[in-house]
Order: sequence, then structure tokens, then C-alpha cells
Amino acid sequence: MKRNRRISAVAVLALAALVTGTGAGFAATTTPSATPVATHAFDAAPAPATATAPTRSFQGALPAPTGPYAAGEDVIHLTDASRLDPWVPSSGPRQLAVTMVYPAVPGTGTPAPYMTLAEAAGIVQRRNLPASSGVTPQTLSSVTTHAFDGARPQRGKYPLVVLSPAHENPRMTLTSLATDLASHGYVVALVGDTYEDSGETLANGQTPPCAICDDPKTIDSIPASRALDVSFLIDQLTHGNTAWRLAHLIDKHEIGMAGHSIGGAAAAATMIADPRVRAGVNMDGDFHPAPMPGQINRPFLMLGTPDNHPADGGDTTWVQTWAALGGYKKWLAVAGADHFSFSDLDVLQEEAGFPTPPLSPERGVEITREYVTAFFDQTLKGDHSPLLDGPSPNNPEVLFQP
Repeated sequence: MKRNRRISAVAVLALAALVTGTGAGFAATTTPSATPVATHAFDAAPAPATATAPTRSFQGALPAPTGPYAAGEDVIHLTDASRLDPWVPSSGPRQLAVTMVYPAVPGTGTPAPYMTLAEAAGIVQRRNLPASSGVTPQTLSSVTTHAFDGARPQRGKYPLVVLSPAHENPRMTLTSLATDLASHGYVVALVGDTYEDSGETLANGQTPPCAICDDPKTIDSIPASRALDVSFLIDQLTHGNTAWRLAHLIDKHEIGMAGHSIGGAAAAATMIADPRVRAGVNMDGDFHPAPMPGQINRPFLMLGTPDNHPADGGDTTWVQTWAALGGYKKWLAVAGADHFSFSDLDVLQEEAGFPTPPLSPERGVEITREYVTAFFDQTLKGDHSPLLDGPSPNNPEVLFQP
């Protein structure tokens, strides 16, 4: 394990405009020149910019956390010596980069970067972004995260929430949710999925590219693989407190997991495999596969778009999962949202001048934060949240299904 100072922010926008996370199928997006491009997680590449296209400027900032605490941040590196990397066995034991976000004392620490420069370059290269977009490793490196390296932790113990991103998306694309959860009294672990996205910087300083992004046959294997990653991470954070300098902050009896797109499927797979995960959230991802009755009898939240996962059975994996869930459960659809409304991507896409969905990107982040936090408050902290009881006039976009 090794802590790593990252060299700031990246490529979020590339993914927002040019890629759909696996689990939502196909999506239509638009390049800065307003040329429609149909993209998919496995073959996304923007149309080349014209030579005369003006260069845009980009200064990105994620929404500030809303809770009483600041968000501290550490990056740790872990190696699971018990298994080879599932995607590139020749690389040796499975390695993970994990961003730990925790409740911190306001005014301490230094502003945390978003990604390493190598991670940024990997996304820009994979997406073949034109210089005229203004989306470069240099401009993206200045995105404001509202997290602070080396911040002094608040005293106490807090539930642990593991976050898993969409396929091809680096772990940092869930930073807005992570910082807000930390500000409300959670320790959050953002798990990087080595060889599953455009690059995660490992302990040795290398940033290997995606090994499976162009192979659709691997999709059904990803959730179970991530479940092994998460169980290993939980072991490392709760046994002996040696993997992370602040592991004493974690209440090992209160653990939840949320994921975006295929990360949501990974949350379900992890709950099936590991009873320590007491509550789960799937944000707009197909289940790979849908759980069977009796496999998940603990609280589960399904939060998505009505287009991708309608209650009338358009996505059979959500209908099957809803019927199979045996514990406390909620199915919420957010009107006007798109697949990336539940991550950082639409906010940064808007700030760079790319098209956005009908739902305001800021509103998408706000709704995601409010309902995910309310769900974990109720299921991990035991604090009842009226927000989950039914439709709210303050949140008319949120539709309770079925």
C-alpha cells in the first residue's frame, strides 16, 4: 500500500460527451461542433474537429459539499496477492487504486487534485478529443473538487460507503457524491478498476490503459470481479487498520455500496457475495445478471432514468430485480435525467459547452446526493428520512416506481 499525490483533474468531460457507461446501452451525444454522434462504451470516438473550429475555454468545478464537515482525501494502493489480475493475468496480482474521502475539519489540508496527469492523458487519447474542444489534460487538471489532501479528520466512527463507477469511467467521476457523503458523516472508498477504464495510476507510477473496453464479451464478468475487489478492500480497511492511516474512522459494522451503471450491478453482486455490505444502490445500470429471489434480503435502492429503466418492463433486469428483492427497497425514476446525471459528467459537460439533458446537471447531482444520502442515513445510521416515504413537492422530478 502506498499513498499517492495526484496531479489534478481530468477527462470527465470526454466521457460525458462521447461515451455511455455500459449498463445503459446506446446513447446519442453531440460534439462541440453540434454534429450528432451515436456512441457506445466499446466504440466511442468523436468526429474530428474542422481546422477552423474555434478553441473553447474550460474551467471546471464540481458542486460544493452540502454537509457540516469538510471532505478530506487520501489515495491508497492495494495489492491482492491471493489472485492474479482477471483481465491481464501476466501483470501479476490484482492491483487497485482507491480514493478515500472522509469527514474532515474545515480549513485544514490542501486542495486535492482530480486525477493524475497520466490518467487525464489516457482519457483524452482514448476519446481522441480535438484541441478545439478545450478539453485537454491541462485544462481538466484545474477542475475544483472541494476535497482536501491531508485534511485533519473529525473525531468519531462513521459508516463506510464503497462507490463503483461506470464501465470505462475512472473512479473520480463519482467525486461529487463522495465529497457530499463525507460531508454528512461517511467514510467513502472510490474504487479504481484496473484495466477497465482509460487508466488508473498504480503504486509503481504506471497507468495501464483499458484491456477490456473493446471486448463486449467481458461485460457479464465485470460485476463479479468487482465484488472480489470490494471484499478484498473491506478486509484491508477493517482488519488490523494497516491499509489506510485513518482506518480507525470506519465503523466496520455499517457498510454500504453504491454504483453507477455497471457499478450498480457490481453493488448487487457484492451484496450477494458479501453479507458485510448491508445496503446497496444501483444508479441507472442494468443488472448483470438480475438477482434471484432470496439473494438480496437487505435494503436496496434503484435510482435511474424512466427512459433507460421504465417500470413497464422496458429493462427486464430492473423488473426482475425489483420482484426478487426481499428487504426494504425503493425504485426511483428521475424525469429529464440522462445516464450521466448521477455522476460528475453532465456538470463538467455543461461547463465545457457540450449539450446537456433536460434536467439541469446541477439538479441531477443534487437529487443524486439527496436520495443516496437519505437512503444510507436510514439504512446504515438508522435515521428515518421522510424523503424516501413518497413524492415530494420539493423534488417533482423524482417519481416513485412501480
